[in-house]
This record gives sequence, structure tokens and C-alpha cells, in this order.
Amino acid sequence: MKIDFEKGNGLVPVIVQDDETGDVLMLAYMNEEAYRLTLKTRKATYWSRSRNTLWVKGETSGNVQEVKKIFIDCDEDTILLRVHQVGGAACHTGHRSCFYREIDDTGGFREVEPPVFNPDEVYK
Repeated sequence: MKIDFEKGNGLVPVIVQDDETGDVLMLAYMNEEAYRLTLKTRKATYWSRSRNTLWVKGETSGNVQEVKKIFIDCDEDTILLRVHQVGGAACHTGHRSCFYREIDDTGGFREVEPPVFNPDEVYK
């Protein structure tokens, strides 16, 4: 079995779940180097499409993701990480999950969880 990085032009999507609760925390991307570093260090390492560089989750915020289990989907082009979320916030906005807004029937949305920390304090 080999992860198919070619299908996505060198990147594969990564779904991140809390290993204890099963909550979906975020979606990110990995290239082969990020994947190898994640395997080696057991700290979630991703490829930032906006900054065009590798980033270790929590490197600046302290909200590290300790990788407990790694799964691959049937097409071998999507990764699922089960993690222990250190610091309580997976989202750069300070929320536990990046999926903290619920869309209603009109297409509007509302926040369904308060931030865990103040990101303005962390990202000064």
C-alpha cells in the first residue's frame, strides 16, 4: 500500500479526529515530506497551501496534535489522523474544531461553540 500523492498534484487531504471522542477537528493537507515527518515524530505535520511550506501543528500556538493512529482510505488518496489534541484548540481561531459554525436552512450560519483561547494573545 502506498499513498497516492500524484492524484492531488503532490498533496492529499487529511481528516483529523480526536482519538478519544471521535470529533472531527480539522481538514488539512500533506505532501510526502509532511507525511514522513508525521510518521517519524508522531506530531501532525502538514503542508500549508497558503504559505507554501511545511508546518507542525501547534508549533507557535502550543496546540500540538500527538498522532495516535493513522488510516488511509480505499482509494489510497486521503489520510485520517486520530490525535490527542494538546491545548484544547485545533482551529487557528481558538475553537476546539475548525467546524464550529452550523449552516441553517437559509444558508446563514451561527457559531455553535465558543473559542477555547484568545488567538490574538497567541499570535502576537
